[in-house]
Amino acid sequence: MKKFFFAHFSKSTIIILSILMNLSNVSGQGVIIPIETEHNAFLLQTDNENRLRTVYFGGSLLHNEDYAQAKSMYHLDDANLGINNATYTSSGTWSIAEPAIQVVHGDGNRSLELKYVSHKKEQIDQNTSITSILLKDPLYDFEVTLYYKVWKSENVIEQWSEIKHQEKKPVILQKFASANLYFPSTEFYLTTFQGQWAKEMQPAEAKLVRGTRTIDTKLGTRAMLLQSPNFILAFDKPASEHDGTVILGQLAWSGNFKLDFEIDAYENLRFIAGINPYASEYTLQPNQTFKTPSLIYSISNHGTGEASRNLHSWARNYRVLDGQGERLTLLNNWEATYFDFDETKLTALFKDAKELGVDMFLLDDGWFANKYPRNSDRAGLGDWQENKKKLPNGIGYLVKEANKAGVKFGIWIEPEMVSPKSELYENHIDWVIRQPERPEVYYRNQLVLDLSNPEVQDFVYGIVDNLFTKNPELAFIKWDCNAVMFNAYSAYLDRKGLPQSHLYIDYVHGLYSVLERLRAKYPTVPMMLCSGGGGRGDYEILKYFTEFWPSDDTEPIERIFMQWDYSYFFPSIATDNHVTDWGKQPLKFRVDVASMGKLGFDIVAGELSENDLAFAKQAVSNYHSFKNVVWHGDLFRLINPHDHDFASLMYVDREKSKAIVFNYLVNSRQKLNTAVGPVKLDGLDANKKYNVKETNLYPGSRSMIDATKVYTGDFLMKVGINPNVSLWRTSVVLEVNEVK
Repeated sequence: MKKFFFAHFSKSTIIILSILMNLSNVSGQGVIIPIETEHNAFLLQTDNENRLRTVYFGGSLLHNEDYAQAKSMYHLDDANLGINNATYTSSGTWSIAEPAIQVVHGDGNRSLELKYVSHKKEQIDQNTSITSILLKDPLYDFEVTLYYKVWKSENVIEQWSEIKHQEKKPVILQKFASANLYFPSTEFYLTTFQGQWAKEMQPAEAKLVRGTRTIDTKLGTRAMLLQSPNFILAFDKPASEHDGTVILGQLAWSGNFKLDFEIDAYENLRFIAGINPYASEYTLQPNQTFKTPSLIYSISNHGTGEASRNLHSWARNYRVLDGQGERLTLLNNWEATYFDFDETKLTALFKDAKELGVDMFLLDDGWFANKYPRNSDRAGLGDWQENKKKLPNGIGYLVKEANKAGVKFGIWIEPEMVSPKSELYENHIDWVIRQPERPEVYYRNQLVLDLSNPEVQDFVYGIVDNLFTKNPELAFIKWDCNAVMFNAYSAYLDRKGLPQSHLYIDYVHGLYSVLERLRAKYPTVPMMLCSGGGGRGDYEILKYFTEFWPSDDTEPIERIFMQWDYSYFFPSIATDNHVTDWGKQPLKFRVDVASMGKLGFDIVAGELSENDLAFAKQAVSNYHSFKNVVWHGDLFRLINPHDHDFASLMYVDREKSKAIVFNYLVNSRQKLNTAVGPVKLDGLDANKKYNVKETNLYPGSRSMIDATKVYTGDFLMKVGINPNVSLWRTSVVLEVNEVK
């Protein structure tokens, strides 16, 4: 088989289409379609019945002609089950295994057969390609196109499907997976992440055994609160940071999802991922296309460290809004004032923000509503007019006063929700998701607006647009979402004669439509995604947001663990970490922990002691000096707090000339009175020389690190350096700089 190499092409001008039939061996072997990253490959191949199968997963083969022999190494047919390794399993015909797609045709027939028709490869640039594979039913005018977008050097694949038909009547989609992967002949270890409010992203690893392990959610909104769409799949042995084949993945969808991991009769793994079909049968009209959300995953043969660094690089370069850009440090008023504030209190906090040295002041919940003033979370949500008693001069006055104080101004909104005690609820009850004949059920004293309704989409868009139109210097939006969908029912869908089973899906599409419009008009304004803590943070909605809030739990010990587990999937530039009064740790510890991402404060700086204020100001200055290493550098997880009494992580810049190492004591038991041993660093250049100094020292304290010593990178990565973490030095931040 030939290989095509594309060099010296401009990304902005060249899209090259190459028909993969030129790359496929069809003589006696069927059509062969390799989906290759730099180091790994899925091999898809048609059988004698022209059905597409996954016949190999593993390292990319050096010689393309060798792919033709892979199929003969496996014997996967089973007369009792059908075809386990189908690339996209249909239902009602040759397979009784769990399907990827299940439909009811316009004539009521429930069978579906999908056979290979054609495929092509679009080479977008040297690194990026899209392979599309068309499958059709030979009896019905029904088709599915499978898409595989590959970023070769990052070893990242984005996979989705598009479903279409030209039958005379609508077709009901009962199941519509994004991906149906097959991994032959090995042991599998799955790490999933469960949680609840203020206890998000709790990892659980287990060896997969015969049967199906399902991860799903039915919350409708803030969908990843209890179950996360993120997963780690390890092959042959439990996941390791430095070695072994692993896949880090996520279903990029902001609504109900379902991930099924099934060990079949051959001890192989079938993995089906997509929108949760629960209460979501979708009626597809002729010539309409249903596009599933993307399954995004990074593959590594060298453990979770390499996989996450690749995923971070991909996210910064290709997915997170302004992933290569800057972020605003901030002071938020929420834990300083909660709902109890006025203009005098807020303008005093502007001075605190300037004193600390942060970029921006963020006004949180409680600034709006008049008939039912927002003085608690029991009223006012949906009435987005400034509260005249608290803010008689309006938001515009605050923006100007913040700018006079030398800081930017941002604001909190929760535009998808409504309080039952609000003018919006009184005037537009038909906009609210609720069962009209049943008692209302509230989550944080609120209900969800029906974003399947275009009028509601216009309303939500107008909230943000109005803020920016009136206040063009507004610098930041914090977009919250606290309620889930109880009593899921849409008056709009009923009025239009559309099935209620469309609600969960059309809500998310409506949300994306609003965000698409906002970003078309306001492409660069930073926006933070919040959802009752870590209820949202997926790579579809992060196309529109610069960052997200991992958890309302800001207790620093807990945050070390959460930030560690989020770091498998998200670059630090996308995660917001705030210094608050949660926990008993000293201010230095809290600031050090929050510095492993986008730094913010939720404190009353004017009430800090003289030494605490001096430390905080210096720590913010230090942060500004190294933040680009944290935001854009490579992350190396050195000491796992789940397994040890302390944690250590480091960020290294691309030139391997500067690094920041964070070290924390996470267990204060008596046995830890003595300092820990040396920590082996990673990601440095073995042949370069470095010095190591301690930063973020508290006033009056003395470092135990000799900043005059020079070490080789080889020494620091093999022997290491002792950060001298102990009960007296519970957090230590080290700065590593190349000596030239």
